[in-house]
Amino acid sequence: MTPVDLGTFGVWMSRSVLTNEAAVAAEGLGYRTLWIGGSPGADLADVDAVLDATESLIVATGIVNIWRADAAETARSYRRIEERHPGRFVLGIGTGHPEADAARRSPLRALAAYLDVLDAEGVPRDRRVVAALGPRTIALAAERSLGIHPYLTTPEHTRWAREALGGRPLIAPEQMVLAPRPEAEARAAGREILRRYLGMSNYTSTLRRFGFADADLDGDGSDALVDRITPWGSDEHIADAVRAHLDAGADHVCVQVIPQRDDPRPTLERLAAALG
Repeated sequence: MTPVDLGTFGVWMSRSVLTNEAAVAAEGLGYRTLWIGGSPGADLADVDAVLDATESLIVATGIVNIWRADAAETARSYRRIEERHPGRFVLGIGTGHPEADAARRSPLRALAAYLDVLDAEGVPRDRRVVAALGPRTIALAAERSLGIHPYLTTPEHTRWAREALGGRPLIAPEQMVLAPRPEAEARAAGREILRRYLGMSNYTSTLRRFGFADADLDGDGSDALVDRITPWGSDEHIADAVRAHLDAGADHVCVQVIPQRDDPRPTLERLAAALG
């Protein structure tokens, strides 16, 4: 198998809003990797579509939910994609959220069992990543995959993960960025997306662990939380928020333009220029 270079910056898009046109635009702007979120199915048809539409863009899943996608079928899809587009796909998997997946039981054990199937079906360890927030999951990811793909985290979490993992495993966090808006509209847009995540215990416990108080997480979140997790303002300010993960030890940062209903291309273009 050929090694995969994710590059320094990528783009994260939910499959519900992903278009081939946006993927082609991201590639043209110099973003090396496109992460497909929103729990792609085991057939990985969304991955095929983006790879067919682009020339050299790497595609990763962010993430395939192990409760919703059969491991053997996912592995067969990986092999199909690798045959058609060698070296251009990374399989990201994760255990989802207790509040969203009724079948979620013993997630660490289930994740290890899923990885066992991927091993048996020939999916290489250096072509898969794991969504990981806590110490046990990041340890498993470091042992059995290329590394971790944290979502909804801060540079403090990135720094802690790097210190815990050492130099080798990949750390590729997602970072939300807001399309330009006045202050009140920007914070309203940030709260709109955070509202869902503040009802998920794995995210709120991680945010508490890395500096936020209960008051920050009440309701739709404090201004401090919104400003930190969904940075807004000048292109340079947003670029600094993205670079902060790199300064903390990340290898790659993928940006998610919110609100998702916006056309991401103008924001990605300005951000690409600000990031150099």
